[in-house]
Amino acid sequence: AGFRLTAVRREPAVRLQHGASGLEPLAWSEDHRVSVSTARSIAVLEQLSDVHSGGQDMVIHRTAVPAPGAACTLKVGPKKEVAECKEKFASSMDPTVSQMFMLDRVFNPEGKSLTPMRGFKYSSWSPLGCDANGRCLLAALTMDNRLTIHANLNRLQWVQLVDLTELYGERLFEASYKLCKADAPCGELGDFPEFQRRHSMQAPVRMEWSGICTTQQVKHNNECRDVGSVLLAVLFENGNIAVWQFQLPFLGKESITSCNTIESGISSPSVLSWWEYEHNNRKMSGLIVGSAYGPVKIIPVNLKAVKGYFTLRQPVVLWQEMDQLPVQSIKCIPLYHPYQKCSCSLVVAARGPYVFWCLLLISKAGLNVHNSHVTGLHSLPIVSMTADKQNGTVYTCSSDGKVRQLIPIFTDVALKFEHQLIKLSEVFGCVRTHGIAVSPCGAYLAVITTEGMANGLHPVNKNYQVQFVTLKTFEEAAAQLLESSVQNLFRQVDLTDLVRWKILKDKHIPQFLQEALDKKIESCGSTYFWRFKLFLLRILYQSMQKAPSEVTWRPSHEDAKILISDSPGMGSTEDDQEEGTSKQASKQSLGDTGKGVDIDDTAEDSLHQSSDTGGREPMVEKLLEIQAQIEAVEMHLTREHMKRVLGEVYLHTWITENTSIPTRGVCDFLMSDDGYDDRTARVLIGHILKKMNKQTFPEHCSLCKEILPFTDRKQAVCSNGHIWLRCFLTYQSCQSLVYRRCLLHDSIARHPTPEDPEWIKRLLQGPCTFCDSPVF
Repeated sequence: AGFRLTAVRREPAVRLQHGASGLEPLAWSEDHRVSVSTARSIAVLEQLSDVHSGGQDMVIHRTAVPAPGAACTLKVGPKKEVAECKEKFASSMDPTVSQMFMLDRVFNPEGKSLTPMRGFKYSSWSPLGCDANGRCLLAALTMDNRLTIHANLNRLQWVQLVDLTELYGERLFEASYKLCKADAPCGELGDFPEFQRRHSMQAPVRMEWSGICTTQQVKHNNECRDVGSVLLAVLFENGNIAVWQFQLPFLGKESITSCNTIESGISSPSVLSWWEYEHNNRKMSGLIVGSAYGPVKIIPVNLKAVKGYFTLRQPVVLWQEMDQLPVQSIKCIPLYHPYQKCSCSLVVAARGPYVFWCLLLISKAGLNVHNSHVTGLHSLPIVSMTADKQNGTVYTCSSDGKVRQLIPIFTDVALKFEHQLIKLSEVFGCVRTHGIAVSPCGAYLAVITTEGMANGLHPVNKNYQVQFVTLKTFEEAAAQLLESSVQNLFRQVDLTDLVRWKILKDKHIPQFLQEALDKKIESCGSTYFWRFKLFLLRILYQSMQKAPSEVTWRPSHEDAKILISDSPGMGSTEDDQEEGTSKQASKQSLGDTGKGVDIDDTAEDSLHQSSDTGGREPMVEKLLEIQAQIEAVEMHLTREHMKRVLGEVYLHTWITENTSIPTRGVCDFLMSDDGYDDRTARVLIGHILKKMNKQTFPEHCSLCKEILPFTDRKQAVCSNGHIWLRCFLTYQSCQSLVYRRCLLHDSIARHPTPEDPEWIKRLLQGPCTFCDSPVF
């Protein structure tokens, strides 16, 4: 009874333009983007916890990765020879050759008389921190076997960084289609078995990203710097696995470090997953491969270039029976064993209607393997499986709209599963399910649905939708945010969205959350809890706002009537003029409220609106009180970040060196408030002023060369009235037409320049100081 789950529908439902495709069409990234593989593109739905919107629906930003226009042809030899071989096989008198060639879509991706192979087979998200903005990369596999990596660098457009299918084909062509030099020479391309072999050794089945590995690189001056890298494992039809190593941030072809090919020895491979295990500060890695015939085993990965990782001496067989139950999905979850007092790995695999599980534990005796099956979950085969890696909860679904939640519970020997049924028909009505994915912190479950049967009849048309259900309550989300080890609001957007929804509905912050947060701030003082407090106050402020009675973007025709009545010769009365003036003023206030302007402007609008009614003075006072609290928290966060910037200035500058950061202005701004008494700040400022030796190094306006005084943290105004916005990361004035903004449009930041030292570039890589969002 303690594990009972109540799923609640979360609006809105997102309708897909094309039908879902692939075996696992849904994936949820660590930076809260949902990718949906469809027949024409990959739809990407980004979840935002918008603090500037008063609507209770989930805020979703939608983009798409379009499918390539041209079909992908694998490189198996010179173009002229390949064309001759294709013509030879197509016109062969042997039907086993001609029919197999004509019907195999790997050989004929364009299809000719067959339906075109459009759409995506699979998509996989990298860990957080892999692209130039510190976010996730998207690896996409099309139906015609093209494997590409994409990045969303400007939020509105996806850019293809590299085509791995093309690069791997060139590598094989240069190596004469041999994995190592000692292999026997390959046959002639005109032989049909050799033609099949060359295609199967470069036709991808699945691909998966590893965790980020940190290595040390020696510079020219013998200094060592940490360099991040990530691995992408690609499983091919013949059982080979190509392991690509990329240097971070991944920018394109030039970021590829190496590519190694491993022979798994598994026939008809179907699925792939990384096994990453940490024991006594020693990391081990391997690749879990499943077969369409049933077996599952771990393949050692021996990469000499990646330091700090150890590998298995030989493959580990997790399930060896050829029982013809295909392995459709594999998830590996790191857990802590409460009885053995050590870390362990839980491997779960969907095999038909069953869930195969295996517990891997390293002890003094070696690697212990416990495995079994969970039966009685579904009456139909499992179509999709996802896992919450924070607590080990596994979710499976079948096409009849039934989802199972499996919670692992450790025993003295191994573990057991408590499972319960989630009937989506009770939430969405009669639906068919095609895929599920759980959010990074386990707050939401995304489901691809179509209409189910009505009165025993199938629907005439299928409308594919992505719908969301809650898996946690508000209390659970708030407790998880308060005890979070991540201490980053952006990485917990699914949890903050649940809290936002609750506050907007109830129009107040629960007392227990306020008291717990105040205790955390008093005892810990971490800026994370201050940012969490700022988030709650902003949502509370939005919940108090009066919703516009009209749609603000829709053009109105009343303005024209007002102009006609005010025009000379119409004989308008004073009453008509007063009515027109009041209408115009009310529409102006509504327009200002809907533009997403500053808090001060919205508060004044609310003040005017409520003062007209005459009976809403308490609401106005409440809004002004919340606004004052917001300003106080923002000022505290600004001061804390100013102290960090000044600390970097003190550590990385020599005496009388111009840092290009308005150091004197920041120091004066910190000390301008008599009520601000921070001994750490005073000591730091004293050291910096002593180091600067009475020099100020002021900023100058690029238009008139006048001095830009530091009187405001948001903008700089020279004596001639030129206004420049300030970078919130370094407090420099952004004197250019191009700058960056954070994801929620909280603040702006300048672009790094080649003249900037490393420590300033490092400051400019930071997230927003108010909402933890990345900067674009």
